[in-house]
Amino acid sequence: MTTELGGLPRDLVRDTLLEAAAIAATHTLPRFRAGLAVDTKETDHFDPVTEADREAERGIRDLIGARFPDHAIIGEEWADKPGAGDIAWIIDPIDGTRAFIAGVPVWGTLVGLMVGGRAVAGLMAQPFTGETWLSLPGEATYSRHGISQPIAVSAVTTLKAAKMTATSPDIFERSGTVATWDRLRHSVLTTRYGLDCYGYALMASGQIDLVVEAALKPVDIAPLIPLIRNAGGIVTTWDGGPAEQGGHCVAAATPQLHAEALRVLAG
Repeated sequence: MTTELGGLPRDLVRDTLLEAAAIAATHTLPRFRAGLAVDTKETDHFDPVTEADREAERGIRDLIGARFPDHAIIGEEWADKPGAGDIAWIIDPIDGTRAFIAGVPVWGTLVGLMVGGRAVAGLMAQPFTGETWLSLPGEATYSRHGISQPIAVSAVTTLKAAKMTATSPDIFERSGTVATWDRLRHSVLTTRYGLDCYGYALMASGQIDLVVEAALKPVDIAPLIPLIRNAGGIVTTWDGGPAEQGGHCVAAATPQLHAEALRVLAG
């Protein structure tokens, strides 16, 4: 049993994360680039959802519910399931549905484990490319084609040398933070848009140095927090607080880069 994992066996958590991703793939892959219908969850802006999102999350919920009936489940597409204790599984079946419906393979399935409100294990799986990023306490790995290897963030410490990503300029427009974002955007080496959860995974792998987002939901970020931390990075809200509940979040490869980004975000 592992204390950090709420007393759950480490291998059981690992297997559950991997099985959840495999189940999700049976629903997402057949529908990817298949011209499926798209709905929107919001009336004031386009927030897409598809059958693939709903069915993938349903499959993951069935797995977790059968294996851990007393655990809470927090998902993107269905109502939260209360738990009997302080353990919760958090699910985003397709993080990056806009990319999914556009046929761009930077979306991913996110599944995480939270104990007492703290994210302690997580997975990001991109089934079309066959890539999986997995993290448990003290461990962060990348797997593809059956080959797994440990990963680590870059050593970049300054904004002027940093490669940064954000999902879209729209998120800063909707959250009223465009001026703040522009200050940061003009401080870095280069910025790439549209990577969704794939950007965080690339940061954990040392390819990207900084990820900055606004108005995230808990499901968007919590499963990625263990991956970033165990790869050596740091992730907080813009004011330096815990990121598990979402909001305005910043993930950086090094403490120095994180501190510099926070200074710019604070104005």
